[in-house]
Amino acid sequence: MPAKKATTESKGFTAEERAAMKQRAAELRAEGKKGAKQADGLQAVLDAIEKMAPKDRGLAERVHMTVTATAPELSPKTWYGMPAYANADGKVVVFFQDSGKFNYRYSTVGFQDAANLDDGDMWPVSYALTKWGPVVEKTVVELVQAAIS
Repeated sequence: MPAKKATTESKGFTAEERAAMKQRAAELRAEGKKGAKQADGLQAVLDAIEKMAPKDRGLAERVHMTVTATAPELSPKTWYGMPAYANADGKVVVFFQDSGKFNYRYSTVGFQDAANLDDGDMWPVSYALTKWGPVVEKTVVELVQAAIS
């Protein structure tokens, strides 16, 4: 009896996901070079922000200014092509994902496992960001302070 072939096919990664993975591979190669790594990371973040749509760019600029002012010990770098901020071990603590990256409805501020946000058995690690204002800024400052504590 002949073997039956599976009829379901995986659609695989989207073009945006493949591009993000290529960006991450280039970032990892660049991280292997020491020297002016931090300056290069800052420039990469600024370049990534510059490429965003105007609405996302405005949010990203505010997140960048807030994170760098609140946690100057975090190093700016890109992570999957997104602005991110890493601890002394090079692990991403906080990142910004613009809505245009994967055609999402909103931008997000997210935290990786290096962030100290643990609270019981479940806690939020990503926050939708649609508009910047004093309340949002205060919340982001508090979250970043907690993340680096």
